[in-house]
Amino acid sequence: MSISSQIYSTLFRKNYAMLGAVFAASFAFELGFNDGMNKIWDSINRGRQWKDIRHKYVQDAEEEE
Repeated sequence: MSISSQIYSTLFRKNYAMLGAVFAASFAFELGFNDGMNKIWDSINRGRQWKDIRHKYVQDAEEEE
């Protein structure tokens, strides 16, 4: 039995199996895509986001009190 016929018989022969495979693949793609885009965004905007400059302002506020 070849790989393509094995994939067909397990995932695409029945409608519910194909639907589950599509949902699982789209969920995995969404997680990977979102994580990748967040990393790209963070690398482009490094030093300009609140999480990068927070220590400057939080530390100054604590010293004034």
